[in-house]
Amino acid sequence: MNIRRPTLDRRVAAEALGTAMLLAAVVGSGIMGERLAGGNVAVALLANTLATGAALVALIPTFGPISGAHFNPAVTLADAFQGGLRWHDVLPYVIAQIAGAFAGVAAANLMFGEPVFFASHHARAGGAQVFSEFVATFGLLAVIWGCARLNATRVPFAVAAYITAAYWFTASTSFANPAVTLARSASDTFAGIRPADVPAFIAAQLLGAGAATSLFRWLASGSGSETVPATVVHTDAIVAERSARQRGGH
Repeated sequence: MNIRRPTLDRRVAAEALGTAMLLAAVVGSGIMGERLAGGNVAVALLANTLATGAALVALIPTFGPISGAHFNPAVTLADAFQGGLRWHDVLPYVIAQIAGAFAGVAAANLMFGEPVFFASHHARAGGAQVFSEFVATFGLLAVIWGCARLNATRVPFAVAAYITAAYWFTASTSFANPAVTLARSASDTFAGIRPADVPAFIAAQLLGAGAATSLFRWLASGSGSETVPATVVHTDAIVAERSARQRGGH
């Protein structure tokens, strides 16, 4: 089957815009939640969590058919490792994701009358926080690889549900994304992170993503299933699935 893949410039633009919208939701809802919660951190976190999960459910189906809706350098690297994305597309994807993340943070800060960028003082340091990021990112990639092999349409809901839960069961509130981590250091608000704490978070996220990807590569081949990736992060697979549905009249 001859599959027309969206051009790289369109895919990169989709990654930048989708990541920007995600960060606007994460940071903006954090600011709104904190301002309305009257000092109750649990209520502020709940508001932040629900908005983030809802944004993921909306954004992944929106941009998935174009770019794969990675919005996350760890997901992009994992997809390239699995053969779903060409390696020469990785750098443009990652640059777009980071640029989009900072644009989303700037938009959120401006909407609430804050400086465009201002370094966060929210400390997220220590072994427990770093290990939480390993667990959070491991779980995210496990959900993506495990769920999407059977039905890619489930991934937006599975990812959103996992991130919503991980906000509460990880000590770090589940950043699970290097681009998100970098950008949130530029907002001294509820969702922020000190720039000094960023490198350890990113290292843990990349290790968690690598561990989950390697594990599911083994699990899939061990179960006798196909080793070729068939996930929402693999653009060609989405187009093929849609084409097959149309031919089948569904």
